[in-house]
Amino acid sequence: MKQAAGVVVSCLFFVLLHACAFDVVHEKQIPTQLETLPATNRSFELDSEVTVHLDTGYSRVLKKGSRWTCVGATPEGDVYRTKDQVLTIEGSNIHEAFIVVKSQNLVGFYLPVERTFSPLCNPIALSTK
Repeated sequence: MKQAAGVVVSCLFFVLLHACAFDVVHEKQIPTQLETLPATNRSFELDSEVTVHLDTGYSRVLKKGSRWTCVGATPEGDVYRTKDQVLTIEGSNIHEAFIVVKSQNLVGFYLPVERTFSPLCNPIALSTK
């Protein structure tokens, strides 16, 4: 009887241990300062669809024809947002994201809620009009 109870307790411990949510896939986030800009006409439209492969193993698509408007600048680059799609990045959590562009390359994402920059390992050239 004691042995059976021990097995039940061990099983419950195992289930509880593995039922806890672990933060196993981290998005690299660097605190940054967004300098908002006065209303500007700085914007661009994507000529083609852009697939972004995140370091977390997930990917996101920036839609062809989506219009991106500059909302500010960080030390890492200019920050653009769009009303044409909802953009998030994902790891163990999902974060609202704006794109960060430097020299016509997508270099990462600005996470407005966290006020952080999430860099891409490999910048992606953007084809715009």
